[in-house]
Amino acid sequence: MTIRAAIHDALCAAARAATAATALALAAAFPADGAAQSKPPAATYDSRPEVRAFIDRMEQAHGFDRAGLQRLFGQIRPSERVIHLMTPTTGGTYRRSWREYRSRFIEPTRINGGLDFWQVNGADLKLASALYGVPEEIIVAIIGVETIYGRNTGKFRVAEALATLAFDYPSRADYFRSELEQFLLYSRENRIDPLEPLGSYAGAIGTPQFMPGSIRRFAVDLDKDGRIDLRNSTADAIGSVASFLSRHGWMPDKPTHFQVSIADPTQARKFIDAGPVPSFTILELADAGITSNDEIAQDEKLVLADLVNVDAPADHVLGTQNFYAITRYNRSYFYAMAVIELASTLRLARSATNPGS
Repeated sequence: MTIRAAIHDALCAAARAATAATALALAAAFPADGAAQSKPPAATYDSRPEVRAFIDRMEQAHGFDRAGLQRLFGQIRPSERVIHLMTPTTGGTYRRSWREYRSRFIEPTRINGGLDFWQVNGADLKLASALYGVPEEIIVAIIGVETIYGRNTGKFRVAEALATLAFDYPSRADYFRSELEQFLLYSRENRIDPLEPLGSYAGAIGTPQFMPGSIRRFAVDLDKDGRIDLRNSTADAIGSVASFLSRHGWMPDKPTHFQVSIADPTQARKFIDAGPVPSFTILELADAGITSNDEIAQDEKLVLADLVNVDAPADHVLGTQNFYAITRYNRSYFYAMAVIELASTLRLARSATNPGS
């Protein structure tokens, strides 16, 4: 037995020998939600039967070393902070507003940072755009919206955040157990110590904030160093954003959206409520008084996206397949338009300072 394993075993034995009163005091430190979430226990995860069952499956399905996984789960505990941040707040009068949301992203820090990021990483952006057909400014804008170009990638230990949500957040336990599985596979494939990566409280990783499952499905090794590293390789982050959009149907050299005029909002409601998949032609929309001054092909499939505002009428756009591809990154019309408008702002600013770029 290694010294590390012996220390671990001694710590586990001490934890199991704790008095009931101490255990209750530790459990009381976790807030009660009143919802379906359970109170995370204080002990490390290796003693939990559901974790042992997860280890069994990882061993049987993927050939993981059982002792190694037991050591891993013996070094992580439920995170009270993760549960708190994931739990929906109650009370208050928060109202969604597109114009307020927009102002958080179309602002000097992200514009100036985006121009700098573009300048420094121009070669990788050009390569990714050529490979996947996604405009350079869209890639830059997504990274800007997600993490301010890698500045805010999260400070939570990814293994601990995912374990907490997999085993102590019942409403989405299945999803997060799958992401925990994907994280362990990704770590093994890329020779990463699973205790080392930091990310968001939901387990998103790196400059583009990919969940582990998305890393394994869509991320790419753009710098060709033999591993996918979204935390330390800006090239891999850039290529992975472009790959993700391409795999979700991005159409090169096509617009993201068109402007729209709505004659009767009550007639428009059924198109808005139809969901995010582009499903309607401009002719079908025109029959309901929904038109555009932009030139739109008759066979172009469109979605009518509403961007609600506080104390003002909603804004609307006609989204294309490319608009839809951005919503696969974050399933929000607000998000898609923030990316699009930041990208447009960056392109104009770059053209002004670098004619011909």
